[in-house]
Amino acid sequence: MRVLLTGGAGYIGSHVAVELLGCGHDVAIVDNYSNSSPVVVKKIEDITGRIADVFELDLTDAAQVDGFFGAWRPDAVVHLAGFKAVGESVGAPLLYYRNNLDCTLALMEAMIRHDVGKVIFSSSATVYGAANVPPYTEDMDTGKCSNPYGSTKMMIEQIITDTAAASGMSAVILRYFNPVGAHPSGLIGEEPRGTPNNLMPFITQVATGRLAELSVFGNDYPTRDGTCIRDYIHVVDLAKGHVKALGYDAGQGGTEIFNLGTGNGCSVLELADAFESANGVKIPRRMAPRRAGDLPIAFADVSKASRLMGWSAELSIADMCRDAYNHARM
Repeated sequence: MRVLLTGGAGYIGSHVAVELLGCGHDVAIVDNYSNSSPVVVKKIEDITGRIADVFELDLTDAAQVDGFFGAWRPDAVVHLAGFKAVGESVGAPLLYYRNNLDCTLALMEAMIRHDVGKVIFSSSATVYGAANVPPYTEDMDTGKCSNPYGSTKMMIEQIITDTAAASGMSAVILRYFNPVGAHPSGLIGEEPRGTPNNLMPFITQVATGRLAELSVFGNDYPTRDGTCIRDYIHVVDLAKGHVKALGYDAGQGGTEIFNLGTGNGCSVLELADAFESANGVKIPRRMAPRRAGDLPIAFADVSKASRLMGWSAELSIADMCRDAYNHARM
C-alpha cells in the first residue's frame, strides 16, 4: 500500500516507518519537524535499506494537505502528528486544541476529496480519564479526560468515527499506553527537545550524565510504592501494532478501537530500578511535587487487540530499558 505517515520523523513515527517499510509498503513521511529532526529519515533508510518519500509541510494548512494528496495519492493514512505533552496542554490548552484538531480536520477533508478509504489514528490512554478503573477496556466511557491533551484525542476519535460512518471509510483507532525504548540498532529512539515530558528520557539523561538526578513527581499516590503506575510498552511492539491495524478492515463505514499496551502496570520507582538492573548504572532520585493531570494508575486490557488483530506485546521492561540506554549512548 501507499501509506501517508504523519509525524513520521518523530519518536513513534520513525519506528512505525521502519515497520511499514520492512513489510513492503511505500511510505510518505510528512512532518514539520516541530518536535523531530530530518536527520531521522536517513537513519530510517539505514535500518530498512529502503527510501521513504519525505515532505515537510504544515498539516494545519488545508491547501498544503490537499496539494499533497493530489500529488502523492495515498491508499491509507496513519495519523500520528500532533502535540502530545500532558503538562504543557494543561498550561496551554488553546495551542493543543488548535493544532491537533486543525491538522486532523484538514487530513479528513483531503481523504474525502481524494477517495482515500483507510485511516489509522494515534490516540492515547488519557482518553479514559479519572472516572474509569483500570484495566481499561475499549468500551469504557471517554467523556471525562483529565487534561486538554486527552480531550483533543477524544474529540479526534469522534471526528474520525463520524467521518468514517458518513463516508464509508474504514478507521482504526489505537489507544497508546506508555511507549518507551528504542530500535535495537540504537539508531532511532526518543530524543525530546529541552526538558523531557516522559519518564524514560529523564532516566536516560540521568544515566548518561546530562541530568544529576531523576525527579519523581509525587510519592503519595494510592499505589504500592506511592508513585504513579503506568503500562509501559516497547516502541517496536507499538509500531508493529500499526502494521496489524493497516491490515485490519473495520468494515464499510466502520471504526474499531484497540488498546496498545502490555496489560501490566509498572511504577516510576520500579522502572528506575529495572533500568539500573538492566544496564548496571545508578539512577539517583529526588521526590518532587505532583504534576497537574497525572492519574495514579493506568494500564490496559489488551485482549481485544490479541483476539481481533492477532497482536500482542512481546518485549519486556528489561528490553525497553536496555534499548533506551543503548540509543542514549550513541
